[in-house]
Amino acid sequence: MQGEPRDGRIVVVGASLAGLRAAETLRDEGFAGSLTLIGEEPHPPYDRPPLSKQVLLGRAPADRVGLPRRRPVDAEWRLGVRATGLDPVGKQVLLADGEKVPFDRLLIATGTRARPWPKPAEAALDGVFTLRTCEDAGRLAERLDAGPGRVLVIGAGFTGSEIASACRERGLAVTVAERGPAPLVGALGGTLGALAAKLQRAHGVDLRCGVTVTALEGDGRLTGAQFSDGTRIDADVAVVALGAVRNTEWLAESGLAAGPRGVTCDAGCRAFDMYGIVTDDIFAAGDVARFPHPLFEYQLLSLEHWGNAVAQAEVAAHNMVNPGPLRRPHLTVPAFWSSQFGLNIKSVGVPTFSDQVVIAQGSLKDARLVAVYGYRGRVTAAVSVNQAKALEYYQRLIETAAPFPPAQGAADQIESPAPVPSDVPDPKMLSHGPTVALTGHLPDRRLTLVQPAR
Repeated sequence: MQGEPRDGRIVVVGASLAGLRAAETLRDEGFAGSLTLIGEEPHPPYDRPPLSKQVLLGRAPADRVGLPRRRPVDAEWRLGVRATGLDPVGKQVLLADGEKVPFDRLLIATGTRARPWPKPAEAALDGVFTLRTCEDAGRLAERLDAGPGRVLVIGAGFTGSEIASACRERGLAVTVAERGPAPLVGALGGTLGALAAKLQRAHGVDLRCGVTVTALEGDGRLTGAQFSDGTRIDADVAVVALGAVRNTEWLAESGLAAGPRGVTCDAGCRAFDMYGIVTDDIFAAGDVARFPHPLFEYQLLSLEHWGNAVAQAEVAAHNMVNPGPLRRPHLTVPAFWSSQFGLNIKSVGVPTFSDQVVIAQGSLKDARLVAVYGYRGRVTAAVSVNQAKALEYYQRLIETAAPFPPAQGAADQIESPAPVPSDVPDPKMLSHGPTVALTGHLPDRRLTLVQPAR
């Protein structure tokens, strides 16, 4: 790193959770130079988890979910303008308004956007929504307030399931369509996916698994949908919950290892170039980052979780202003939570990095349990359903690569102590994209190597 690490110009592209927490940490770490945050949305940073919960239930307005500031950051905020390119040699970020913003160090925290319905004419029908931004949530909540006859949710991942839960709590008729065998199966595997399916149907959801939506119908306004099994329904509202697209297109000509699966970086959040050479002035954090984790065989992980965005942003910011010997790795155990259909679901580790699962506490029948996941004889994840206090213990097992299945405690009341296959499906079989993606060790594209002249 050239010059004084706590001086110079730092630019953060992405003004959401990761960008804000990185900016705050930079100032906490003593960075006294110029700090610029660039964000495509016109709003100051806001909290996204409430959008599919409190906002859709009418308990919070969409424009009142701002993130609290830990401290003043003394930064220039460039909001409502999109980054369109990166010149890593000239050290400039190119903006949609034609401006070029110079930097000495750069943090890429551009996150994700909602995956749209693939047929543009159908996606443009009045009544077809996605849910990612506060504007999305506000428009959808307003439409739900109007009391539609039926809501169609396309995709039964966490976002789709939370939307369906909010609709049922409002008393609205809901159909959920999922190409996979069950809701949440792409994140939690077959055992808890079956529990989620049973729960949705018990709450009155018209759950249709193993099918896809082949067409959204309407003449200007949505009127219904057709399914791959030949059936159709009438619907006034359709919410497309097919997962997320990582915002990396603006980096296409940058020479970085950036593609559909994210910006590849090392455990210290330093971005790689397309030939696997680590940079020392470009960092990545949050949903857009793709990084190795030693607990999961150093496979590259992409995470769309609130806690990961905060922890990784803090590590990135620390490493941006500290020399090599003082830098630290991002080794936080992934964790997330969801609230739906009266259940509180919390997870630590990576459930999809597993070959077996066991109900270590509680029972599926009571929907109060802890499921522990293992891979090749060691504990890799745990998921609690209405029993979150137990997770701290299992997180320690994950961190120490404890043997799987875990030893039973004398007080454990368990339904079935025998491990079963975790039945994690191929993501290609699902409608929804996973919020945790194990993306292997390979780059996003094949390269033709041209050896330099000697």
